[in-house]
Amino acid sequence: MKSTNVQYDKAVESCRNIFLKKAADYGTSWRVYRTISIVDQIYIKAKRIRTIQEKKEQKIGDGIKSEFEGIVNYAVIGLIQLDIQNEEMEDLPIDEVSARYNEIINKAKHLMLDKNHDYGEAWREMSQESFVDLILAKLLRIKQIIANNGLTVVSEGIDSNYFDILNYAVFGLILISENVHAH
Repeated sequence: MKSTNVQYDKAVESCRNIFLKKAADYGTSWRVYRTISIVDQIYIKAKRIRTIQEKKEQKIGDGIKSEFEGIVNYAVIGLIQLDIQNEEMEDLPIDEVSARYNEIINKAKHLMLDKNHDYGEAWREMSQESFVDLILAKLLRIKQIIANNGLTVVSEGIDSNYFDILNYAVFGLILISENVHAH
């Protein structure tokens, strides 16, 4: 468990650095995104990982690792947008963005630790392909929730799906750091 704790922090630190550097360059231009747009951005990244896994080659830079990092960051954006819940496109100050990022990552990590306790780190025996498929399935669930005007009968909401997507992407990054690539 201790190694997962450290590996999780290391994977997320790389994502956080990219996120905050982009926020310094672009501000919070992502504030314009609605939930469906964020879902589509994550979908594009997950679909690209799946294509690279299947074709075993890529034609442009940025490999699977950077796509998983992008998925983590778009999941954070999605959660920030759900939390703010307003249509104003205001630019958020960098210190607020950083604080919100850290708060979401802390919640995601605690969720992961609780699930790891109950599931015995079963994710370590899963394939990178499975994480991508699970992310794609969660995106389809969010699309269905949107189609249902945000209502669910017995299922988790959009936020829970974003947290799962974030953690699956971190698991993918941990496997990459251990040199466990797609099967």
